[in-house]
Amino acid sequence: MKVLTTVVHPRIDSLTFKVADQFVEGLKSASHETDVFDLYRSGFNPILGMEDEPDWNASNQDFSQTVRSEMERMSKYDGLAFIFPLWWWSMPALMKGYIDRVWNYGFAYGPGKLKHQHVLWLSLAGAPVERFEKRQYDQMIRHYFNVGLADYCGIASSHFEMLYDTIKVEPGYMEEWSAKAYSLGANYGK
Repeated sequence: MKVLTTVVHPRIDSLTFKVADQFVEGLKSASHETDVFDLYRSGFNPILGMEDEPDWNASNQDFSQTVRSEMERMSKYDGLAFIFPLWWWSMPALMKGYIDRVWNYGFAYGPGKLKHQHVLWLSLAGAPVERFEKRQYDQMIRHYFNVGLADYCGIASSHFEMLYDTIKVEPGYMEEWSAKAYSLGANYGK
């Protein structure tokens, strides 16, 4: 499968990028093709302006060149992966703005849906798992990504995975996270 791996973090020396590297290695070990899209260094503007606001009454949408280019990029792939830190129980604002603008009406939802076979959401959370389970945040977040985004936009096969307690790295954590990310890549779409 050809997979677009989008990595979202302001620092390229971050744990997010280290995990992404392991995920990509896993993809390659399973003979998947992948390109890494570094959203922070792409210069993408996350603000949805008038030129990209959907026209609910038009059968064909007319979006900015930037958005059309990103739609074309996405369309070249069979699968998607997003690797990002979890901030305030959600994705970074840049990623949200990317989805707002690019996963737009007529392309990702409404009369047109995404054609991807699978999407993986791999998020790194600073808090321990107990904090998520206490109020079922983990279930809410998983539902949001797998159903609210992926399924709503036509991707029936979606997997959300979270790595917990990533702020204070204890002995063995890095090996565990690296192995998990590698495995997610090696088993992508299964």
